[in-house]
Amino acid sequence: MTKSDHWNRVYDEKAHEDVSWFQSHPSVSLAAIDRHVARTEDAFIDIGGGESLLIDHLAARGWTDLTVLDISASALAVAKQRIGAQAATVEWIVADITRWHPERQYDVWHDRAVFHFLTQRNQRSAYRRAILKGTRTGSIVIMATFAPDGPEQCSELAVERYDSKALSIELGSSFILLEDWRELHETPWGSGQRFNWCVFRRA
Repeated sequence: MTKSDHWNRVYDEKAHEDVSWFQSHPSVSLAAIDRHVARTEDAFIDIGGGESLLIDHLAARGWTDLTVLDISASALAVAKQRIGAQAATVEWIVADITRWHPERQYDVWHDRAVFHFLTQRNQRSAYRRAILKGTRTGSIVIMATFAPDGPEQCSELAVERYDSKALSIELGSSFILLEDWRELHETPWGSGQRFNWCVFRRA
């Protein structure tokens, strides 16, 4: 089974509120964006956005240059149907981030819970190539991964866990850490998952 097959199966078999990462309101992401991004005309990309409600909230706030990338076509189809006519104003990209070559640069790069699935060094190197090509000097990068005491697996897949120091090392010296914090995310069934959040600025 390919990675895309795996994630299409996850989204086809489960309602969006039945996956562990579901948020009825993406408050942590929105708060980070509010603190570090001033302009709603900035180019924004949500890496692994899937069925996330973040894009709905940004569109409602007046953001006009929105992109969502996900490996699962099924997840993006659900998101497009959900937001209706506004879907035409969003760029939807079905791609594996480790094989994707950005054709433009973004002012804001948001990744909640994709990077920690990249357990192989070559996958993380490919991600770094994508983020270096897809951002510019001054771009803001908002990333969340499982914290060191977070889950060891998710959706039947192993993950890597990070604190801010480890994630900074992975991204490299082109990204300057501005802020980091911990979050205890409550899953739809009431258990807790510990996340580490970091905000970087591209040097």
